[in-house]
Amino acid sequence: MRVTVKLYALLGQYLPSGATDNQIEIEVAEGATVQEVFARFNVPPKSCHLVLVNGMYVEPSRRPQYALQNNDTLAAWPPIAGG
Repeated sequence: MRVTVKLYALLGQYLPSGATDNQIEIEVAEGATVQEVFARFNVPPKSCHLVLVNGMYVEPSRRPQYALQNNDTLAAWPPIAGG
């Protein structure tokens, strides 16, 4: 199945060279989880502060079990500080 992965800010460094505009479309196995996709790109789980699937927030405790569906969009941002 196909999934779009978007990694923003410093997380963009984990995307492969074929990525454009901080995103890439990939093939994953049926039932692949959010955490498995991040592991595929070697993204440290603690670096993913805000994670959305199709615009809906996925809590950290749900990421290891949250199964993605065909044509889902997985987006992540690191912690952001400032003021």
